[in-house]
Amino acid sequence: MNPRLTTLISIIALCALYRVLPHPWNVSPVAAMALFAGAHFQTRAMAVLVPLAAMAVSDLLLGLHPTLPFVYGALVVTVALGFWVGKDISPARVLAGSLSGSLLFFFVTNAAVWLVGDFYPSGINGLWQALAAGVPFFQYTLLGDLVFNALFFGLFYALERHFPKQFAH
Repeated sequence: MNPRLTTLISIIALCALYRVLPHPWNVSPVAAMALFAGAHFQTRAMAVLVPLAAMAVSDLLLGLHPTLPFVYGALVVTVALGFWVGKDISPARVLAGSLSGSLLFFFVTNAAVWLVGDFYPSGINGLWQALAAGVPFFQYTLLGDLVFNALFFGLFYALERHFPKQFAH
């Protein structure tokens, strides 16, 4: 494998490892991993499959739950946001992709808990309750996404600048 692909896969693998280690609640590299993969993998198939494989491995260790299809769906959409970011990577696009991914993940996962769980009543009031219950955790999701996106995109940019031949597309 070339250094670029090895580095990309290593970053994704480290995200999976981070998920199974103790860490602050909701401060996770998951959405950043998806955005980063969409922006940097040379094929769309790899951009989708590598993060999903990393998630699947870590989910087998963490435990499965009924909202996983929604989580994985949100990740695939975040990878697609990464395709847009990758067309012309800039701090503004990374920030927009990061914020969009955070909001998407918040709405999809909290709505999924309402839809497939029995924690909230059916109907629009139950959905609003599920969304409201997630608000206190959103700040941590947002923080994790912003920090990990800055770290992944910044580190990879530095590697591309320092090793241009090894990291060329």
